[in-house]
Amino acid sequence: MIGRLHKTLEVGGMELDIRTDYRDCLLILQVFDDAEMSIEEKYEAMLEIMYYDRELIKDEDAQEAVEKAIWFLNCGDRLEDSKKSLIRLYDWEQDEQIIFSAVNKVAGKEVRECDYVHFWTFISYFYEIGEGLFSTVMNIRSKKNKKKKLEKHEQEFFNENRSICELQKKYTVEQQGEIDFINSLYT
Repeated sequence: MIGRLHKTLEVGGMELDIRTDYRDCLLILQVFDDAEMSIEEKYEAMLEIMYYDRELIKDEDAQEAVEKAIWFLNCGDRLEDSKKSLIRLYDWEQDEQIIFSAVNKVAGKEVRECDYVHFWTFISYFYEIGEGLFSTVMNIRSKKNKKKKLEKHEQEFFNENRSICELQKKYTVEQQGEIDFINSLYT
């Protein structure tokens, strides 16, 4: 239905209440960025966070519950219809401050101060982000990912703000330990 903000999902013939506040949904997205968790653990965490009554979901309905949760997180887009790029340009955790600054500008208020903002509303604000720091950083990341030459002012901005512009790779504890060990050999 057009204009409807879903607050329930039908799973196994039952209408189940879901957590729709953007904070809960961003937490799920953060779980999927956790390199330490298996995909099964990530799906289970998503179900625990998304569904108020996770225990009502039967084992045979778990796959449907996962698919419906992903549909919700995709703001109603079916996975096969999604044409989103697989190249990551932002990280909700790393870019939190510049994302919220841009979202707040669109929303005309500090959304973190709101008791509740539906995830789809939050994403609508996010999609409408215009010119500013966030869009500048995303443009530079996009060009660098595509191996395109930066304009002179973009290169200067990148050089002066490398820590903001470079998307940090996330490593498992084991991988980070190896990196730290190798780095310790050169100090």
